Amino acid sequence: MAGETALHVCDSQIGGRCVVLLHGYLESMLVWDDFIKLLYKEIRVVSMDLPGHGISVVKGEMHSMEFLADTVADGIRALGIRRCTVVGHSMGGYVALALCERHPELLDGLVLISSTPNADTPEKQENRRREIEAVRSGRKELLSRIAPSAGFAEENRGRMQDAIEELTEQIFVTEDAGIIALLNGMIARKDRNEMLRTTKVPVCFILGRKDGYIPVETAERMVAEHPEAEVVWLEHSGHMGFLEEPEKTAAALLHFVRSGAEPAPAD
Repeated sequence: MAGETALHVCDSQIGGRCVVLLHGYLESMLVWDDFIKLLYKEIRVVSMDLPGHGISVVKGEMHSMEFLADTVADGIRALGIRRCTVVGHSMGGYVALALCERHPELLDGLVLISSTPNADTPEKQENRRREIEAVRSGRKELLSRIAPSAGFAEENRGRMQDAIEELTEQIFVTEDAGIIALLNGMIARKDRNEMLRTTKVPVCFILGRKDGYIPVETAERMVAEHPEAEVVWLEHSGHMGFLEEPEKTAAALLHFVRSGAEPAPAD
């Protein structure tokens, strides 16, 4: 349990420094399995199913980013972790940003992988509402046809076919109510650019040059607006850089973690 919310967690348990990995929309903590192998010998690694995905519970018709952040914070404290670097992929980045705003005392660092502090544009909100309608009308398979492969750079889709099939399967096993709750939460989330500019928590962006969801022009504008952040570009990746270029992503993350504050002992 994380507070009042049941949370599915995996913890390597060993290491002075700690990273907490937060997956994206239509994913679960299983998406990190291969990536964790590049990290766990050097640092403690925690992953979890965010409420609404994986086998964590669904609570209501909207999972706000604030609710998710508070649930993650409860989980971190329950594991006896005093401080960590939180790593959020895509939607997980939105949760990580809310965590940074609401529980900065828990964080040694904040890493956004293919994510932004921007609120949804009206067009994006409308797209999410269409996804909600598709799920409610029993047409979830529409998401499975598009979303998994669209996350990868076109040049990588052939060699990443196994990962695409795993992500497709994940959509079918995800509860409809969980998909809807998280879509509603993303629609409602607020802009956190100002928070990011003023936080004392060190920040790192890891971005794909060939990301179909965050066009390079948008990413470059975000980088320019946040000179306080470290930036790592994955030249051959789309939205799933930690799967497309895992070694480079892991090396960047480990460097960022090592360069941060001294690790806090577990309670």
